[in-house]
Amino acid sequence: MITGLNYLNLAVSNMERSFYFYRNIVGLKPLCKWPNGAYFLAGEAWLCLHLSQEPVVRSPQDYTHLAFSVSQENFDSMVERLTREGVISFKENISEGDSFYFLDPDANKLELHVGDWQSRIAAKKKAPWPNTEFFS
Repeated sequence: MITGLNYLNLAVSNMERSFYFYRNIVGLKPLCKWPNGAYFLAGEAWLCLHLSQEPVVRSPQDYTHLAFSVSQENFDSMVERLTREGVISFKENISEGDSFYFLDPDANKLELHVGDWQSRIAAKKKAPWPNTEFFS
């Protein structure tokens, strides 16, 4: 039985640039770094960066992304910091809770999000998508 999400692994093309981005711009806590990788903490979750030997290619149409939790109190200042650093936003928020969607230096899609799965389900129960089935 699965007990949780263990970690997330992102392919990057330049370890120094990506390490700087996730530590200094996004604000994750670094745990360790080596020439081909790095580990960071994002709350209780951990993120692994892995230096890709192949070109890192992303599809602009792909909606796959990694969302980081942020408090409502810190949301605006985080968005301002990311914007000031020149990150590229890839999508406007249309879902429950404040969100800011942005790209890392390798075009990995990231999100800052205020809320959790409980607030998302509550919002969907109030305004469900067509044919939505709930299990709780």
